[in-house]
Amino acid sequence: MHVIRVAILALLPWLLSGNAQAAVRQQFTVQTPSGAILVESFATGASEPRPPVIILSGSKGFGSSAYDEIGQTLSATGLDAYLVHVLSAADLDAITRFASARARIGYYEKRLSDWTAAVQGAVSYLNARPHHGGKVGMLGISLGAQIAAAAAVNSVDIGALVLVDGGFPNGYSQPIRSLPPLQLIWGGGDLVFPPSVGRELHRMAQGLGGPASLDVYEGEPHDFFLKSGTRQAHAAHQSAADFLVSQSSR
Repeated sequence: MHVIRVAILALLPWLLSGNAQAAVRQQFTVQTPSGAILVESFATGASEPRPPVIILSGSKGFGSSAYDEIGQTLSATGLDAYLVHVLSAADLDAITRFASARARIGYYEKRLSDWTAAVQGAVSYLNARPHHGGKVGMLGISLGAQIAAAAAVNSVDIGALVLVDGGFPNGYSQPIRSLPPLQLIWGGGDLVFPPSVGRELHRMAQGLGGPASLDVYEGEPHDFFLKSGTRQAHAAHQSAADFLVSQSSR
């Protein structure tokens, strides 16, 4: 019994810390050309202006606890992180009901313009907030990376872009004249979007003349960035945070 009591006491600070972290999440809505979208922020209590970063989720939304880790890593690096719920509850429900990748891709194509407009509305909102310093950065994961890429094309309002295991949507045909400074993060064992997709996107970005880098995490699967608590995911989170901070000061 004494051993159990000691173990509980040892775990108590960790449990309290987890509850405290959950309590500092704040929710608000932003009006965009596609309607109102939910945004969650990570309160920092910082008195100095900090660069904002929009996080866009994969096709399963923000259910993974890894998004908390990502937000906290960005916050600890000096950024204000925002989980932008571009995918509505109806979107998430529809995506889960499709039996094939082809059907999901068809749905993405129909919804892309609305999702892109929603992201651009959130970017405008955050850029206008007086307590932020520097342009909005953007971090998109899988489907979120596709939406982020489409929203960032030729934009002068986005200061930096991180795409994780995803690039431009299938069949994307808009003219691409410029991209923000770009970091690509890829799982070397990704079977959904193979690393060759990342390498081709890297070459294209370099051809546009802007800064671009590609970090491949050998052997890691498509969703490695959302593997909560793993060494490779943590390293990738920190790499993204460092890149976004480095670009915010330029």
